[in-house]
Amino acid sequence: MTDAIDPIRPNSDALKLLLTRRSRPARTLKLPVPTGAQIQTILTAASRVPDHGKLEPWRFIILNRAALERLAGVARTRGTALDLPPEAIEKGVSQFADAHLAIAVIAVPRPTVKIPEREQILSAGAVCQTVLLAAQALGYGANWLTGWAVEDAAFRTEALGLAAGEWVAGLIHLGTEGAVPPERPRPDLALIVQHLD
Repeated sequence: MTDAIDPIRPNSDALKLLLTRRSRPARTLKLPVPTGAQIQTILTAASRVPDHGKLEPWRFIILNRAALERLAGVARTRGTALDLPPEAIEKGVSQFADAHLAIAVIAVPRPTVKIPEREQILSAGAVCQTVLLAAQALGYGANWLTGWAVEDAAFRTEALGLAAGEWVAGLIHLGTEGAVPPERPRPDLALIVQHLD
């Protein structure tokens, strides 16, 4: 008996998730947040992204409430040292101070001539997107942010302990959805799709 090729089996639940995925404003994400086991599931899913050369050019830092409060303090200190406008400082501080849980996806480009760095960066971006999808699949809201704080080398070193060459691909805020914002306009595929024969 020969092995038969399985017919196409559409996964309507997965397709619905992809077609309805949307970010929730970080400030609207409330308790409860994903449990430790759920975080493990999210990270397991995120670790299955395309990764040419099996380089794992990314890693994760789980930021619980205590860590986020500490990061808010570091952001305030760094914003003042950088002489940023008060409103910019407050925006950077509130990203941490108002959060209950975040996953920092850290890009860790690996030195190799075989896999271009841009492919490693795209893999880190795919990790961020998959964290969003996995969180929504578990029933949580999520939001992918960055901001001036994670662009500041001193903040990355002091607050997150990043090594030289590492950077934050995304701070993924997670929590229970509060008020659902109105749907936003989506791209018009007629304007961005080209067919080549």
